Amino acid sequence: MKPLATLRFALLAPLALVAFVSTPAFAQTEIIIQQAPPPQRVEMIPAERPGYAWDRGHWRWEGRGYAWVPGHWQPVMRNARWEPGHWEAHGPNWYWREGHWNR
Repeated sequence: MKPLATLRFALLAPLALVAFVSTPAFAQTEIIIQQAPPPQRVEMIPAERPGYAWDRGHWRWEGRGYAWVPGHWQPVMRNARWEPGHWEAHGPNWYWREGHWNR
């Protein structure tokens, strides 16, 4: 291998690795629609479960309409608070914000 090619590889390989590692694992396709979700359903929250946080049910867009996703238990992340997913209105559009842990 030529010295210049070796130097290029030595400089570019770490940059490529950093770019790959710094990509968020939770990245997903953004959902934007113009049809408001139905009213939130009332769910009975089960008795508290140690080591878990309740993730309430929500409406998921299925391409042609909404489908209800029932609530479920989410394993707790230490020193963090669960922020449930929700729909946000911006003008005529509705955006889905995925649930996540806040530290």
